[in-house]
Amino acid sequence: MICEDRSEKMQLLQRETNPTLINQLIESGVDPIMARLWTSRGVISPEELILETKFLIPPTELKGCLEAAKYLLQSIQAHKNLLIVADYDCDGATACAVGLLGLRQLGLPFNISVDFLVPNRFTMGYGLTPEVVDMAAKRNPKPDILITVDNGIASLAGVAHARAIGMEVIVTDHHLPADETPDTPYIVNPNQRGCQFPSKALAGVGVMFYVLLTLRKLMREQGIFSSDSQPKIEDLLDFVALGTVADVASLDRNNRILVTAGLKRMRAQRMHPGIAALFTIADRKPEIASTFDLGFGLGPRLNAAGRLADMTLGIRCLISSSNTEALSLAAELDRMNRDRRHIEAEMKETALDSMAEIEVDNQNALTLFDASWHQGVIGILASRLKEKYHRPVIIFAPAEETMPDGTAILKGSGRSINGFHLRDALDIISKKFPNMILKFGGHAAAAGLSISHAMLEPFSLAFETVAQEILDEDTLNRKLLHDGELPSEMIAPALAQALSDQVWGQGFPEPIFTGKFKVLKQTILKNKHLKVELQALDDGNLNDKTGTIFAGIWFHHHEFITPESSLAYRLQVDNYLSYPRVQLLIEAQSTEI
Repeated sequence: MICEDRSEKMQLLQRETNPTLINQLIESGVDPIMARLWTSRGVISPEELILETKFLIPPTELKGCLEAAKYLLQSIQAHKNLLIVADYDCDGATACAVGLLGLRQLGLPFNISVDFLVPNRFTMGYGLTPEVVDMAAKRNPKPDILITVDNGIASLAGVAHARAIGMEVIVTDHHLPADETPDTPYIVNPNQRGCQFPSKALAGVGVMFYVLLTLRKLMREQGIFSSDSQPKIEDLLDFVALGTVADVASLDRNNRILVTAGLKRMRAQRMHPGIAALFTIADRKPEIASTFDLGFGLGPRLNAAGRLADMTLGIRCLISSSNTEALSLAAELDRMNRDRRHIEAEMKETALDSMAEIEVDNQNALTLFDASWHQGVIGILASRLKEKYHRPVIIFAPAEETMPDGTAILKGSGRSINGFHLRDALDIISKKFPNMILKFGGHAAAAGLSISHAMLEPFSLAFETVAQEILDEDTLNRKLLHDGELPSEMIAPALAQALSDQVWGQGFPEPIFTGKFKVLKQTILKNKHLKVELQALDDGNLNDKTGTIFAGIWFHHHEFITPESSLAYRLQVDNYLSYPRVQLLIEAQSTEI
């Protein structure tokens, strides 16, 4: 089935289902529609639907976790000074908050010092660099141990420098390692070689949470805490949920357990003041918190600090114990986010002007640079263009530092589509052209890199060549997976509410249904959104107009649709005047009816 989506061709494909598994779930008491949705997302047994924390994968399966926790315990007992070196995105900020608050609670009987440091991404680059280590060494008190969160797996020089000047390093990270890893005995990363941890999608905040769980268990075993007196590390799960969703981590069962637990805390109003403040400033209701709220409401506001300045402000908001202070800091984050949106809009306009001169259909990848672009926002711009053109995209902006010989450096941020592993592509280029990329890192869907300005054109050519070798025409065709048709009587607030109560996200996508509708009314809102009134064509009362009328909206679509249309849509509960009704969020229109 082919549809038109924002003037782009899109293929609608129904998700595969397994009738045998569906029947097994139904026999266990699962609603038939939900059984269909679960099985098409990889659920094979009723037990997988139990998302309680007691079913988390044990920390013993996470390579390096026990060793790091043992060393932390020895260090705490020896009153060593700990310093967390954080990353500048939402995952890094929440991982820092989890580490900071958790270690302070666990170290309370020993009166240890635990602090944090966030490098300036524009002047010091990414991760634990030697410059960051020197900055850390000047802290008072000087740290004995550096703990990286959401970074460090690529910090070979920084770890070596830290150990050379007398500081040990514990690396907690989740990014893919290169061929060589840092020279430290304490690395906790589900993606490191030899790690059998089943959930490779664990976010940086999840890795830190696992370290704390292991440390607390060791402290119980030594009699430092009892089951009754131990700190409630579970209270930190609101941070874990936010960081996991905002980092677009794939929601396998383990991550769904973590996110579900965090959302329960939010919905029960048992979250930290910083999280509550972010809900308030984003005008979201925590009592009905969803992954959408975390990914598109809270996450961007927290990320704004790291994009335009550094993440210190965001971390201060998260760890604040004062509702008043947290709200003030959240308001500043909101202001930064508005500034970020303004910068992004200007950059996108410039980018689209550049794209007008490019035959996109003849290219498998896109590389863009403008001297006026802000390096803190290039990742968002890359994401926007990737969505628009369905191509891997890398956006470059000028870096603040230069090469030793004075040559300008460009910072790049990339986003990719399914079927093109971005970090692996950069690895191929770095091996084929050893002097082309100064440094790079990331994963399948997103990556960052640095090159000299002189290498911009050669890199663009190399990137396109790799994309030509890997991507075929079918992969470059935009596809929308859906969950089939819903009878009109099922399009109701009850189902919409049941769906909104679940945890959806990367790797476990929110359901999209299809259906054939008669368009009763349509208007364009603000010159950019299509608002419609619809009646299902299978409605028995269609001809006498007494059937159910559904409200629908198609965001960022400003053209009328045909009087009878086959639509792909998501269900949403719209509490209009405190009365729940269902609304259809339209994703695409098929050319078939």
